[in-house]
Amino acid sequence: MPRRRVLALVQAGGQGGRMDVLTRERAKPALPFAGVHQLVDFPLSNLTHSGVSDVWLSLQYQGSTLQEMVANGRPWDLDRNLGGLRILLPHEGTGGMDEEGFARGNADELFRFRDEMASFDPDVVLVMSADHVYRIDHGDVLDAHQAHGAECTVVVVESPEGDDPSDHGVVEVGDDDRVTGFAYKPDEPASSTIAAEIMVYDPTVLREVLEDLHRELGADADEGDTGLGDFGDHLLPRLVERGATYAFRHDGYWRDLGQPHHYLRAHHEVLTDDRDVLSVPDWPVLSRLPQRVPARVLDGGEVVDSLLSPGARVSGLVRRSVLGPGVVVEAGAEVHDSVVFNDTVVRGGARLHWAVVDSDCEIGADARLGGPDGEAALSDPDAVTLVGRGSTVTGEHPAGSRFEPGSE
Repeated sequence: MPRRRVLALVQAGGQGGRMDVLTRERAKPALPFAGVHQLVDFPLSNLTHSGVSDVWLSLQYQGSTLQEMVANGRPWDLDRNLGGLRILLPHEGTGGMDEEGFARGNADELFRFRDEMASFDPDVVLVMSADHVYRIDHGDVLDAHQAHGAECTVVVVESPEGDDPSDHGVVEVGDDDRVTGFAYKPDEPASSTIAAEIMVYDPTVLREVLEDLHRELGADADEGDTGLGDFGDHLLPRLVERGATYAFRHDGYWRDLGQPHHYLRAHHEVLTDDRDVLSVPDWPVLSRLPQRVPARVLDGGEVVDSLLSPGARVSGLVRRSVLGPGVVVEAGAEVHDSVVFNDTVVRGGARLHWAVVDSDCEIGADARLGGPDGEAALSDPDAVTLVGRGSTVTGEHPAGSRFEPGSE
């Protein structure tokens, strides 16, 4: 069988507004996961292990926070002369007025890059988001796409525990794997099967449909907007109508980490179980790992069901939590059911419950964040306490408190 010319597009440009203070100063795919990884590591690692070497990473909001992190693709062996990683930035000074600046959705972005994709001349276009945790062999997806003669193949999963199908694209699938129905973020989902935001497209059909939709929608759109929105608004429904869109079912672990409670829950899920994602010997999560000394648990320190990153130093109590590189938990401090980013210090006597604390923060001596009865944080985004980067927190604060970056 001739080798397929595959172009992968990782869409990493969304603002991530639902993550609130954690994405004020970073792109959502730059958020850390399990201490030593970032969300963008997962799609890039899956592509590398699947043998896909032509990878375009689209950057928009706070794109510089990702540009340095991906290091020209070096951690994924994508820094090469031919192919490899290419960074895509928003169009400025080219194309029509409705193609300038930031895209207004992931389908809008595909339209804006249609000429670049046509110049590459791929056999298939593989598109994915960059804020999910999962492990998948894209070769299997591409094989299924080819076997069906599909115009589009959608990777689908069953909505995970604690996740609402109505937050996603809900997919109805027939006996032959053909997609028979699709509803984007419906009020009343027809099934619990959702799109995992990994799609394979026939490039000719993709361009044809994008341009058809633009002709229909663009005239009524705002200036700077093509009218296409996200893939679920118009693109995928139109492809489903054409009758050649198929589903590929992924039965492994998959989590969308785009909201605080999902982010916290996913960390809880990997505290004592790698979920067949984090420690697969021949499928490691490749990252630009921090160069730090080993983590230390000092005399009097206690760590239970937790993940410690290099450089962490614990003299207090840490339960069911993730500590990023260089985090310090002083004697007498307690961290429960929380995620703490790099180089944050939790001073003696402080109590931290059901919280996500950004990097370079100081939780002051005897401060109180949240409370022990906070399990609602696994199902309610407003119950998760969030502390923005570089903040100093003192005093007592209830569950669900928010601290903007640099708060004092």
